[in-house]
Amino acid sequence: MSQIRRQSIISSLMVYVGFALGFFNTYLFTKEGGFTKEQYGLTGIFIALANLMFSFANLGMPSYIFKFYPYYQDNLDKKRNDILTWALLVSLIGFCFVVVGGLYFKELIIFKFGKNSPEFVNYYYWIFPFGLGLTLYSILESYAWQQKKSIFTNFLREVLFRGLTTILIICTFIGWLGKFDLFIKIYSFTYLVIAIILLGYLVKKGDLHFTFKVSIVTKRFSKKILTLVKFIYGGTLVYAVAGVFDTILLASVSNNGLAAVAVYSLAQNMASLIQAPQRGIISSSIAALSKAWKDKDHARILNIYRQSSINQLIFAVGMFSLIWLNFADGIFTFHLQSGYLDARWVFFFIGLMRIVDMGTGVNAQIIATSSLWKFEFYTGIILLSITLPLNYILTKYYFDVMGPAIANLISFTIYNIIRYWYLQKKFNMQPFSLQSLFTIILGIGSFYCCYFLFDSYHGFIWLVIRSACFIALYGSGTIFLKLSADILPIWNTIQKRVGLRN
Repeated sequence: MSQIRRQSIISSLMVYVGFALGFFNTYLFTKEGGFTKEQYGLTGIFIALANLMFSFANLGMPSYIFKFYPYYQDNLDKKRNDILTWALLVSLIGFCFVVVGGLYFKELIIFKFGKNSPEFVNYYYWIFPFGLGLTLYSILESYAWQQKKSIFTNFLREVLFRGLTTILIICTFIGWLGKFDLFIKIYSFTYLVIAIILLGYLVKKGDLHFTFKVSIVTKRFSKKILTLVKFIYGGTLVYAVAGVFDTILLASVSNNGLAAVAVYSLAQNMASLIQAPQRGIISSSIAALSKAWKDKDHARILNIYRQSSINQLIFAVGMFSLIWLNFADGIFTFHLQSGYLDARWVFFFIGLMRIVDMGTGVNAQIIATSSLWKFEFYTGIILLSITLPLNYILTKYYFDVMGPAIANLISFTIYNIIRYWYLQKKFNMQPFSLQSLFTIILGIGSFYCCYFLFDSYHGFIWLVIRSACFIALYGSGTIFLKLSADILPIWNTIQKRVGLRN
């Protein structure tokens, strides 16, 4: 676990730096006198639809890389390794179908979004370069993870992408870009920029070679590869649709259109801080899980499962409590537009969903890299069948902007319960322990201590004091209770670095 721990920690730090930039961007988007809600909401739609495009275009290629790369690595030298060649080629063909579909259904899209979200219709074509960039980057990223380059890929996606957005926002504010029109057009090429950078990095490191000669591994496993991508693609596609359906639905059916998307996007961005360690842990564990399944090392898989669960749960509970403790005060203290206060309860339900999803560990990755990966497709179908109607009903008829958050909490809880049950039944693996329960109790106790002590005090200084008190209580409790085997080595290292321990 030491290598996974190290890469997870550094990757998570990269993610947090990226989120710091992301929150700065969010502040610039939402502060009084800045962008309109509709303009901020449009960037949220761009991200949602780009992810949807990638989900359709990739045709299961990331899963193909995750599952079969160890076989290519063990049987081929780098120059004859054709796995990335086929992954990129197939994904580009898939994106061509996405473009054709986007053009064919343009009139229907205008009909659905034209009334509530006219800005989206005006910039419809600019979503395609944004989606192409995300598709290319994600395929290269999947390959780079297998080269144990997760730290650099997380830097590109989490830090550089947001840094480029920051530059564009500032250039718009000071008048260099003029109006929002030029901002959104340049913004649509940002993913292509980081994809080109990653491509150049892999070439420079000698980790990337293209060959159109079909290797012996591709020939030997062709039937299994096709079967895998067929099922995994279906599963990940429906999972992705479920993940972005909320944002797209709000733009279509909410009377507030992109303004509602802006409120929802703020809540999502705040909740994304809870999710920060998840990406680092996933990117660092994929290669280890693939190798462990190949070697039939079930003990290692179980260890990764349990450690990923408790580590993510500690982060998720702590970060959710910290944000919820300061949410309303933060809106007023930093002078965001008053309408964004509506995001508070949206964040509450999205945050709970993140805790559930992270607390169950890397269950999706364990299933996807195992021989029983078809189950990922079936659970994806179940998720989609629950998410779509529930989102629509709760959004259109009951809760408006809060509807998708409630629907997703219900849907993803059921989804993770099913995957938990499956791993328990098939492999006798389950991630929870008494430490999991202690983590939740510690989080609730620390939250209410700080809430009752500081709830009547407001302003920046009290945000700092309230947050510092919570971090001290929750952090010291985590160390004292020894909630994770990975926490103490980190704490000991910190003590040595600051001179508190020899």
